[in-house]
Amino acid sequence: MASPSPRSDTERLFLALWPDARCRTCLLAHRDAWRWNAAAAPVAPRRLHLTLHFIGAVPGDRVAALAAALQVPFEPFSMSFGVPEAWPRGLAVLRPQDLPEPLGSLHAALGQALRSFGWPVERRDFRPHVTLARKATGAVAPAHAPVFRWPVAAYALMASVPGADYRLVRTYEANPASSRPA
Repeated sequence: MASPSPRSDTERLFLALWPDARCRTCLLAHRDAWRWNAAAAPVAPRRLHLTLHFIGAVPGDRVAALAAALQVPFEPFSMSFGVPEAWPRGLAVLRPQDLPEPLGSLHAALGQALRSFGWPVERRDFRPHVTLARKATGAVAPAHAPVFRWPVAAYALMASVPGADYRLVRTYEANPASSRPA
């Protein structure tokens, strides 16, 4: 688990799920099966993720406290993908086949942790998805969507870095399954 370092500047933060190698391979195979327009900008493999909450600009001297406040208990779970969709403003996405209860619970718990920290939470409904490409107006999804399971055993606090990259601030592991009461 990486620990945040205090900074005097501002960090642009978000909470996300990151696919394991097998899921990333499935996501890339699906992304590469779309027919893209000439202007489409497919998301780089290392940037494929599912955003849980966009936090926004956080003063550097508050990052460590926020990171500590975002530790919420959750059990490992998995979700079934994929529903390809073309969204407004040229986004091509892949969604889970449904909203698994544990994903909704994790999203809600993190929202409550943000509010308890005094941070605003986005009011829009949670629409879990992986963005496959931007500027993809008119793109055509493959005839057959992938169906795969994405195991979730951790979530991450990430910082957007100028130059279109991300930096891991902290990883939060799920509660071990063995800790569940019998």
